[in-house]
Amino acid sequence: MSNIFTNTKKTKKGKEESSFRWWVTLLMSFGLALGTWNPTGYHFIHYIAQQDLLSGFTPFAIIFMLGLWILAIKSIFQSIGWGGTIFILIVIGAFLWGLNSYGIIEFDNLTQMGWAGTISVAIIIWVGLNASIIWKTLTGVYSTDTVESDD
Repeated sequence: MSNIFTNTKKTKKGKEESSFRWWVTLLMSFGLALGTWNPTGYHFIHYIAQQDLLSGFTPFAIIFMLGLWILAIKSIFQSIGWGGTIFILIVIGAFLWGLNSYGIIEFDNLTQMGWAGTISVAIIIWVGLNASIIWKTLTGVYSTDTVESDD
């Protein structure tokens, strides 16, 4: 089991890549999504709603959280774009539909839907952060550039 965190593979160029990055980005994605909002009430939006916006470290916290979201959104749209985001939402929706079909979650339970939404956002962030790595693993191609032809 401990191998799952430190599994390393050699690339064609001889570099070693660890699977540890997958776990770090997963924790970062869940930290950002759950830290911004979650159904428990212990989250960033609740924190700033209870504070004077210009006192203490609140402006720093707001700017920091905004910066993290800008980086996450930029990564998502740079790597998977609107089409990929919509596709992931459809896959997550189909998964939630399946869970509902088996009675595991209920669509009319706002707490369950709050958790489903927060976890879905975390998954979208995680895929956005790792899309190029996933694509490279599946196809062997790291990235492609559009080349204009001279006609």
